[in-house]
Amino acid sequence: MKSMIKLGLTLLAICMVASFALGVTNEVTAPVIEQRNIQANNELRQAVLPDAKDFTQVKESVYKGIGDGIVAEINEGLDGSGEVVGYTVKTLPSGYGGAIELMVGLSKDGKITGVKTGTMSETPGLGSKAADPTFIDQYKDKPTSALEVVKGSASGDNQIQAISGATITSTAVTNGVNAAIEVYNSALNK
Repeated sequence: MKSMIKLGLTLLAICMVASFALGVTNEVTAPVIEQRNIQANNELRQAVLPDAKDFTQVKESVYKGIGDGIVAEINEGLDGSGEVVGYTVKTLPSGYGGAIELMVGLSKDGKITGVKTGTMSETPGLGSKAADPTFIDQYKDKPTSALEVVKGSASGDNQIQAISGATITSTAVTNGVNAAIEVYNSALNK
């Protein structure tokens, strides 16, 4: 009986030390991780709206309830003189493997300036092709009107060719871009 109590107390002590070590590690690394996430988001914004030199976040009240609830944040892109050149819209549509982080750039004149993927867990070799330029570059220079996914070749200006074998992912990315377009047309382009 005494050996069981001794063993239990030993395991409790080990768990307490391990929990303390994990807590300290989290405290030390949390600011670094947050800074890297901010840097990654800034790089994505710059990639999809290259004419912008600076970005300011748009208040959530401006776009709340628009964009199917998948819009995470919006930033105004400003040139060197403080003029608005466009917007970046971060959306989180649901794909086959979970949420897909998208950054969509929209110019002031109503064109998509770029789309980039951030964090996603789509199937390697299929859905992960959503980040490939052959797929994602289809959105560039499209007008800010609703887009649709087609199997086979895209013939219309509002059509996006699906990734073969990854229609769910293709549709999710297009839904994210369409949410950004909806927010742009409803709340930003005034």
